[in-house]
Amino acid sequence: MSARRPIAVLAGALLLAGCSKPAVEFYRVPREKDPELPAAAATTAPAEGAAPFAANGSGMAETPVATASGAGLHWTAPAGWKAKPLSAMRKGSFAVAGSGGADADLSITAFPGDVGGELANVNRWRGQVQLPALAPADLAAAVTHQTYNGLPFTIVEAKSANSGQRILGAIAPYGDSTWFFKLMGPDAVVTAAKPEFLAFLQTVAPSAP
Repeated sequence: MSARRPIAVLAGALLLAGCSKPAVEFYRVPREKDPELPAAAATTAPAEGAAPFAANGSGMAETPVATASGAGLHWTAPAGWKAKPLSAMRKGSFAVAGSGGADADLSITAFPGDVGGELANVNRWRGQVQLPALAPADLAAAVTHQTYNGLPFTIVEAKSANSGQRILGAIAPYGDSTWFFKLMGPDAVVTAAKPEFLAFLQTVAPSAP
């Protein structure tokens, strides 16, 4: 009888252990962070495919292009201007050769809206040749205005006193966009190319629908 007692005690202990509820463990799960929204996409329209340059019988290259809104301009470049590959930003690109092997760069770009307005765009070009910004009252004396083929052009000249660089540019609003024609390079090259540049602006016209 005494030999069975330890066995009974052990069996009872095992029975009690088997009937007890398992321990409940608690874990702190951190709350998931809401995913961050991506940055707003740029409003600049994607670059359009480059249009081919084609001879038009006068020894010049003609390039029709379209703005982001679909309205387009075309022009006829002087024969001496060498067409360069277009980039994502440029509607037209030319190298304008000067004496001694120096070149100036002719870029044609177009952006939606007024891109800040006439004063802001003139001052942006002035800043590129290290000139101070103009006050609103000084703008009229720093630009000239011409109309070619129904397009109003604001013509700007800006020369750096330090680097010897000059900008000769024209700004033309058309449709819902603003077009920029900028010749930039050594002062002597840009100055010599001014008659060709002004003649070039007279060829810029709206493309046929």
